[in-house]
Amino acid sequence: MKEILCALICGAMFGFGLALGGMTDPQNIFDFLDIMGQWNPNLALVMGGAIAITLPMYQYIMPKLGKPILTVQFHWPNRTDVDRSLVVGAVLFGLGWGLSGLCPGPALGSIAYADSHLLVFVIAMLLGIVIADRSLTKA
Repeated sequence: MKEILCALICGAMFGFGLALGGMTDPQNIFDFLDIMGQWNPNLALVMGGAIAITLPMYQYIMPKLGKPILTVQFHWPNRTDVDRSLVVGAVLFGLGWGLSGLCPGPALGSIAYADSHLLVFVIAMLLGIVIADRSLTKA
């Protein structure tokens, strides 16, 4: 139960931060990608703020914890190689993000707006997750 409550609180804080930074508005993403037109640096500032908070946590605080607060051990990635599925996934993510102005976090955070375009995006995203999961488990 503690894990679920912690996940809910962290997710709400993440969604609040995305909304506060304007990242739930696809136009802000399009304006950031429009470097030859009406360029808007908001996304870079949000990313920089996230890095400024996360990097010290991973570099200095997490190693001193020894173990996480709500579970027995940390679950760090065990792969460091760049393979075909990573590159294909990154390209698909980038294309989807650039074309729609949404990535999974802001899309889920934007569901509260009840915009039909957002709902189509979220359904397509969830369908893509299911297809990818099934194709990877068969491989």
